[in-house]
Amino acid sequence: MTTEVDRASQDNKGVRRLDRVIIRFAGDSGDGMQLTGDRFTSETASLGNDLSTLPNFPAEIRAPAGTLPGVSSFQVHFADHDILTPGDAPDVLVAMNPAALKANLPDVPRGAEIIVNTDEFTSRALTKVGYAGNPLEDGSLDAYSVHPVPLTTLTVEALKGFDLTRKEAGRSKNMFALGLLSWMYHRPTEGTETFLRRKFAKRPEIAEANLTAFRAGWNFGETTEDFAVSYEVLPAAKAFPAGTYRNISGNLALAYGLIAAARCADLPLYLGSYPITPASDVLHELSKHKNFGVRTFQAEDEIAGIGAALGAAFGGALGVTTTSGPGVALKSETIGLAVSLELPLLIIDIQRGGPSTGLPTKTEQADLLQAMYGRNGEAPVPIVAPRTPADCFTAALDAARIALTYRTPVFLLSDGYLANGSEPWRIPDADELPDLRVRFATGPNHTLADGTEVFWPYKRDESTLARPWAVPGTPGLEHRIGGIEKQDGTGNISYDPANHDHMVRVRQAKTDGVEVPDVVVDDPGAEDGEGARVLVLGWGSTYGPITAAVRRIRKAGGRIAQTHLRHLNPFPANLGDVLRAYDRVVLPEMNLGQLATLLRAKYLVDVQSITQVTGLPFKAEQLASAFKEALDDVH
Repeated sequence: MTTEVDRASQDNKGVRRLDRVIIRFAGDSGDGMQLTGDRFTSETASLGNDLSTLPNFPAEIRAPAGTLPGVSSFQVHFADHDILTPGDAPDVLVAMNPAALKANLPDVPRGAEIIVNTDEFTSRALTKVGYAGNPLEDGSLDAYSVHPVPLTTLTVEALKGFDLTRKEAGRSKNMFALGLLSWMYHRPTEGTETFLRRKFAKRPEIAEANLTAFRAGWNFGETTEDFAVSYEVLPAAKAFPAGTYRNISGNLALAYGLIAAARCADLPLYLGSYPITPASDVLHELSKHKNFGVRTFQAEDEIAGIGAALGAAFGGALGVTTTSGPGVALKSETIGLAVSLELPLLIIDIQRGGPSTGLPTKTEQADLLQAMYGRNGEAPVPIVAPRTPADCFTAALDAARIALTYRTPVFLLSDGYLANGSEPWRIPDADELPDLRVRFATGPNHTLADGTEVFWPYKRDESTLARPWAVPGTPGLEHRIGGIEKQDGTGNISYDPANHDHMVRVRQAKTDGVEVPDVVVDDPGAEDGEGARVLVLGWGSTYGPITAAVRRIRKAGGRIAQTHLRHLNPFPANLGDVLRAYDRVVLPEMNLGQLATLLRAKYLVDVQSITQVTGLPFKAEQLASAFKEALDDVH
């Protein structure tokens, strides 16, 4: 959209170069804030900035308009260098109504810019959220740089040539806001124009109306005197290794990782799932890829979903089921069945706030103990946790490796923060992906005392303790399945006490023997004999805030070490030695200390917990303060 003349006029108004910016779009859940933020993010990614996002929306499908519980927001942090989090506080808040302003103002630092849709600041709307007066007029916002913009009126005026009612035209105000912010931060526009035409291909008049509103917002920024300066954030050229990148969310990365794993294993992929927030996007995405041998089954409930996935695993497919915490509870008996049958199965748990229905659209890390122990009997299951949205791709491959190699169900613990957040992802070359191909049993594998060759379904690989995987229908490989205990080797039903004790211990030994890499510690002074005395340990989505906080401590001169766990069962073999090498181990978790409890019990190390269950990720400054206290305590 920007011509040379446009750029010249923009430069005449003044362009200020910044190294990073945090923008938060906020409004009613029906105002299109998620779409607006997603489009701004996509254009930012195409420009080459590093970025991180935090969508935040109500659990209700359509919360009451103009109310605090109905506020939806989307925060994007973009920079010309490597960043790790969506940012602690927005530099710019776009508030579409009084509720959006009131809900988000506590997070906005003094001096930040606030763009307000003045059309929505009516007496009724103000009273609905508890404002006694109009904050745009009573001086309460004097500490901020406020830009009052009648977004609705300007949008309606821009669309007066269309056959739309005022209400219909007003729905495009989010595109006006997107155009304005795109001008302010020199974002590309071609991608958004293409997106709108494609999204509304069957309703070209709506597409054109949104495009017109988008362009009007851009032109408003360029011509109004209220915005005397625009801002430029250069691409993060040094932040990324060479390669082809795209913006990706955690759930999309998971879906692609599962497809890649199935292709690497040369197996069909079968997803048995029941829709549940925030995991449903994986089902939606995988349903689009039948051409890659993917079959998706939207079951009538959680139990049917995992039952179908386990059946597919029995039939020789890479079986997967996706869910969140409440669904894991319902799937627990079938997970135990998969442990007993010793079949590969991936259980993808996108964690959310609990207990029960809890906070469906908010994030949490409180399913770790459920994944570890939430089944009857001794039913050990390996656990893998990605640390960033893009890392969900690699974690899916790793989980599939373990499941296929060791013939076991595997938990992958993502969460709502990773699932909905996004960041740049380097698309790997095909030759970088692992070889996950498996060998199915094809004939007898055991010779009886009388010389008869037979198939024993529980005869184990000596190195992995995995049993053979026999595809149903293969002649001579018929064997029993079901939840009752089997005799080792033969697979016959057995109630023998000694055999049960043996089978329980073998299954535990198989999980304990899963090959995982040693934990690597980032301790800059260790090689010079001046290593840190405090170690910060994390798992899952806390990686970004922890690393950002560690950087702040080190920049201020503090010595602090960091490591992050991918594998939570079994733990890396060197983890105990690493923990005991430091005077203080600090562990932030979005729960009440679940991993800390496991580490204290296993390694007898007094891990210091930092816990939070607000439904939101940690802030880097919050963790930096806690880490500094830990440093002060040991010096």
